[in-house]
Amino acid sequence: MTHHDEQKFLTYIHQNPVNGQILQLAPLLGVTDWWLTAGALFQTVWNVLEGKDPQAGIRDYDLFYFDEDTSYEAENAVILRAKELFSDLGVDVEVRNEARVHLWYEEHFGVPAIAFTSTADAIDHFAAETCCFAVTADAAGAQKIYAPHGFDDLFGRRVVPNPVLAPREVYEAKTKRWGQVWPSLNILPWPTP
Repeated sequence: MTHHDEQKFLTYIHQNPVNGQILQLAPLLGVTDWWLTAGALFQTVWNVLEGKDPQAGIRDYDLFYFDEDTSYEAENAVILRAKELFSDLGVDVEVRNEARVHLWYEEHFGVPAIAFTSTADAIDHFAAETCCFAVTADAAGAQKIYAPHGFDDLFGRRVVPNPVLAPREVYEAKTKRWGQVWPSLNILPWPTP
């Protein structure tokens, strides 16, 4: 992973103006260890690479944070603040406390999850390595990238499974949709045991 790759990544994601607006506003949310992540980033890059509108096909914008208060009430208070903070963007910004994921994951996806130790730890458990990207910013606007698997697969439009938590069905459902929206993708199959 080079500085050039990081700059290219930032250039691509900022072609979607919503990403820049979220990164500018998010420090005002007052949460710790927050990151804009997932489809807001990798799908924007795919759009740029395919010559599409940078916002095409992006269903929501995931903003993860980490707070050891795992109560529903604490997370809901942040969600309500975020709803107000991002209300003028015209998109769904989905805000979630990654310290709470293990409390609901099994009911939602059918397999138990470990308790994550940070937002980066949660990102490391996405269904595809090609999804493991995040960007944060400080109050002065300085941005930091999290890209544990580097950029080669993302820029090469290659979707690589990450069989560490999500079940095969989750990966296959996501990649089926992605292949329809971004037909240039090379989607690798889930590994067989």
